[in-house]
Amino acid sequence: MADVKLYGLWASPYSQRIQMALNLKGVSYEWVEEDAQNKSEEILQYNPIYKKLPVLVHDGKPLPESLIILEYIEETWKNPPLLLPEDPYERSRIRFWANFFDQKVLTLIRPIYACQGEEQEKAIAEFVENVTMMEKEIVKDFPAGKPFFSGERPGFLDVVVGSASSAIKVTERLVGVKLVDQERAPIVHSWLVAFAELGVNKETMPDMERFFAMAVEKREKILASTTKN
Repeated sequence: MADVKLYGLWASPYSQRIQMALNLKGVSYEWVEEDAQNKSEEILQYNPIYKKLPVLVHDGKPLPESLIILEYIEETWKNPPLLLPEDPYERSRIRFWANFFDQKVLTLIRPIYACQGEEQEKAIAEFVENVTMMEKEIVKDFPAGKPFFSGERPGFLDVVVGSASSAIKVTERLVGVKLVDQERAPIVHSWLVAFAELGVNKETMPDMERFFAMAVEKREKILASTTKN
């Protein structure tokens, strides 16, 4: 039995960020693919409160919630690359932006592809506004000429933002709207591109055609259900 198991979903950015962090740290782990609609008994046991994925199990001890798991990985495997800086203030800033991205950007993906009309337009406008806001603030700390917020190699915030690149691309294609525009948000745009092209992460990135087909099917089911109601 492996010392480290990761229960997750192949198309989930939350699961992908944990895979990426483990790969960056060189940690061997067993990947356990779950079914979002029919979660295993292990998940219901490991995460009885939220029953969500991903869940990291290290030496038999389960840990849910992706941002908490990332912190655990950093504190458990202290070998380079470091995901968080040593300075407490800088660590806090990164935690702030990671939480902002999850709460104010990534959560809007679903209403963008699962809604129509005014509701969808509102979600798109909010997504673009929040990405633009992040761009304006984070450019102050983004190292000039470097591909990642952490410099030459990705760190905590890079993993959080970069893991969403596939979901954002698929959603853009699905609804025909550019969510992260190169002119409006050049830093965030180049950030996503740099992370997607990083060799150590290519094995964890989902197949885009498979991802798109799944998204189309899911959207059609949601919209059909909404129409009936």
